Formats: sequence, structure tokens, C-alpha cells
Amino acid sequence: MLLITGADGQLGQSLKHLLPEDKRILTDIAQLDITSEQAVFDFVDQYPLTGIINCAAYTNVDKSEEEPAAAIHINSLGAAHLAKAATRKQIPLVHISTDYVFDGRTNLPLKETDPTRPLGIYGQTKLEGERNILKYAETAVILRTAWMHSPYGKNFVKMILARSKVTSEIRVVADQFGTPTYGPYLAQTILDILPQIQRGSCEIYHFTNEGTATWYDFAYYTLQLVKSPCKVLPIHTADSPARAVRPCFSVLDKTKFKNTFNVDIPHWTQGVKACVEKLS
Repeated sequence: MLLITGADGQLGQSLKHLLPEDKRILTDIAQLDITSEQAVFDFVDQYPLTGIINCAAYTNVDKSEEEPAAAIHINSLGAAHLAKAATRKQIPLVHISTDYVFDGRTNLPLKETDPTRPLGIYGQTKLEGERNILKYAETAVILRTAWMHSPYGKNFVKMILARSKVTSEIRVVADQFGTPTYGPYLAQTILDILPQIQRGSCEIYHFTNEGTATWYDFAYYTLQLVKSPCKVLPIHTADSPARAVRPCFSVLDKTKFKNTFNVDIPHWTQGVKACVEKLS
């Protein structure tokens, strides 16, 4: 039985739809406050768990700059508590991290061994969470991913589709590069690799869909799929109203992941197409 934290989010809901009820325990803040170590210990002790998948995170990048304490408690301390609990139970932990642990000042896909230099509170607290996992977990996989979208919750695809219905043009940043990742693909990948995690191994891996895109490319392709007449206009990051600084280039190198796990990775366009079809 798998404990899934952050079950109301995109990845949590994607996992929910892949796992039968008798194989998973779904929790969000109402059921389990991961910022409380004792609450986490008490909760996991109640169930015959075979693993923990931590999807819980404070993900509002801009709001993190205003509420650093909230981001720290969830992204950093929450990760530590789950790592300790997994070690107590002698079960593997899969923890989701982010491309925002990098500063993006490169033009080559980023490897797990590249220097981490987060530009904002969100990235800083996620990096601290990674370090806590490595410190306290006996068996764990940290998956850095990026630009997640899905049929569930709030995300870029749903936002672009909604805006295209009420305006004739949308301005989207065209000088930030990354890779859109489809939540259900990531969820299935996690389930595929769980049996392959070696006991006593605690490793960081990169996982996104294949390919490279800008947010402009992402938006343009999404609207092409639905044959929307809405125009997508490219803009520079400097002309964007976002408060937090984003990495300009955060394409993740997946070589280590591919060499370790036998998993096929679809191109990002396939994920967007699957998402749009689900939403139609």
C-alpha cells in the first residue's frame, strides 16, 4: 500500500487514477500535515505501507517570495519528516523536486551533478528538501521534473485554453527554455520504477518528457491542437509581470534516469496532446 501526500494536486490526482483504492492512501493537508513530524510518524504507523510518494509541495513560485515560512515548512521540513518516517518503516520514498533548483544560466541540458543555484524562495526550499531527503532517508528517489500539466488542478495548458476563449491574443514568454511534462506520464513512471529502487540507495534523477520548448512554443502548440483563432505573441521575460525570477534554461538531462530504469519517455507534444484530448 502506497501513501501519497499532496493527493489533491496534479500528480497526486494522476496517481489516484492509476492505482486501485486498496493499493493507495490519499492524503492532503486535511488528512495529514506533513509539517508536523509527530503527525507524520503517527500516521504512517497506522498502515502496512510499502512506499511513500511525496507529491506535497508549496508550488506558487511568486507567492513563495511573500510567504517564505510556508514554503520552508512544506518543501523543506515536510520532506525531512517523510524521509525519517520512511526510514523508520524501512520503505522507499519517492520525492518530487524541480528544475528551479538551478539558475538556468547555461545552454546545455542540466545533469544531476551540475551546481545548484536557485534564484528564488521556491527553488531554495525545494533544494533544502532534497538535502533533507539525502540526509534522513535510507532508500529514496528524488525526481526533479518541470513544467507539469495535466487534466487536473491548475496548470499552464488549462490556463491557456481558458484565456483563449475570452481574448483574441495572448502574450507568452519566449526566452525561457524547458520541457513540458505530462502528469499522468510522470505518475505511471513513478509506479514503474518503484519496484526497481534498490534498498539503501538514495539518488537524484531528472525526469521530464523529451524535447525542448519555450513557454511560447508550449502555448502555441496547445492552441494549434484545438484550432483556436487566438494569437500567441512572444514576449521577453523582462516584459513579464512575474515577481520571482525564473531560470532561463532548465532543460533536464535524463541520461542517468534512462541508464538506470527501463522506461520509455514520450515527447512533450504527445503529453500536451493527451492532456488536451482529456480536457475536450
